[in-house]
Amino acid sequence: MATTAARAATYPERPVRLIVPFPPGGGFDAVGRPWADRIKPLLGTIVVENQGGGGSSLGAASVAHSSPDGYTLLLGGSSTHVTEAILKTRPLYDPMKDLDPISNIAVSPFALAVHPSIPAGTLSEFIDYNKANPGKLSYGHAGVGSLNHLTGELFKSLAGLPDLLQVPYRGSGPAIADALAGHVSMVVPAMTGQMIEFHRTDKLRILAVTGPNRLGAASDLPTAAETLPAMISQQSIGLFAPAGTAKAIIKQIAAANHALLAQSDYQKMLVETGFEPDVDSSPEIFGQRIEAEIMKWTPIVQTLGIRID
Repeated sequence: MATTAARAATYPERPVRLIVPFPPGGGFDAVGRPWADRIKPLLGTIVVENQGGGGSSLGAASVAHSSPDGYTLLLGGSSTHVTEAILKTRPLYDPMKDLDPISNIAVSPFALAVHPSIPAGTLSEFIDYNKANPGKLSYGHAGVGSLNHLTGELFKSLAGLPDLLQVPYRGSGPAIADALAGHVSMVVPAMTGQMIEFHRTDKLRILAVTGPNRLGAASDLPTAAETLPAMISQQSIGLFAPAGTAKAIIKQIAAANHALLAQSDYQKMLVETGFEPDVDSSPEIFGQRIEAEIMKWTPIVQTLGIRID
């Protein structure tokens, strides 16, 4: 105990690894890299490592099984926890027991975006076009079991599109690249500044966002719920440590994150890139948020009949 307390008192003494459990180019990367840069004066050097695969499971598992010394953290949230908690009979880790919540950073809805060649300017038009062309359209997502995948399957169910083919990738970055090239008809990534730019430059057409409200950064984009009232899906993106990490270290990281989120320029950056800053998070509140999201998705997953092992 004395050694643990001593380490916590001098933490951090070296750079901290932040594992982003997706390849570059998706919503987690869009949050994690600016966070690592902005948090440096408050916490120290953060080295970002992308470890994609398994719809976020592989990277999250590597953190869950790391030494609880505060030097390996996970940028996780809804995807890393929902997948292992309710989709697998043989999970790689127990999300509620093997990872300690630190603090949420932001909340992000998803985009329902199509290639410009698809003759649909609204979500209703896309649904009608899909029904008129059964089996010909597809959507890409960040990996089987990811929240992007569940969001796409929820959309299929609510819209009555059983023939919309799901195409898994190792992250949203590769899925977006194939959507830009027209290899998939639709993509379901997290909303980011990059996605907003693709929409404004007509490289992709965002038909709707899946949050409960329109985005402050792009209020012209309708919500999916305006067409399909139950079509609401958003993810938390925040910080976790291996279970057993000293509470003093957890509190120190949470305090640094809280101080960063209090900065108006950082809040503005998140909002302009499609995220909602979670300014009131804490280890306890973040843990409760994740538990609530697991409870929300459990009956939906059961109804959809999705299992991934």
